[in-house]
Amino acid sequence: MTRQPFPHLPSQGVELGTAAPFVPRLGDLATDSAREGRVGVVVALPGEGSATTYHLRPPGGGTQWSAPADGTTLRPVPAKATHATLAGRDAVYDQRARQGSVPVEFHFDDGSTLDGALILTTAELERLYAQTSRLLEAHERAIDGTP
Repeated sequence: MTRQPFPHLPSQGVELGTAAPFVPRLGDLATDSAREGRVGVVVALPGEGSATTYHLRPPGGGTQWSAPADGTTLRPVPAKATHATLAGRDAVYDQRARQGSVPVEFHFDDGSTLDGALILTTAELERLYAQTSRLLEAHERAIDGTP
């Protein structure tokens, strides 16, 4: 029996990962793993003027620091999720897993969105049902003008 090559193994010459490398630009926010995840604004790029490294400064100002010119310690600061809304598809219940899946769309502070799912156990489904029932009752009372 001959051994099949596994292209996902780095030892066989193929690198993992499909994401493009992060190449910071002036003004980008970046975290620096060499500085315990410190966040900074890129204020100088390697090769610009006399800079041989990236130069970063804390967002509110302060002492700047350098990061390697290859950018290997720098990562983009991810956008923060602000809220989620229901997506246009129906929720489904998986009897085998005994859980429900509600399609949602996550909204981020940079304006981007991402499709996802809210996975709920039976107990969580019951709790959500009770909470949404109270919300609907409050809504009906508001429409009727009753406290």
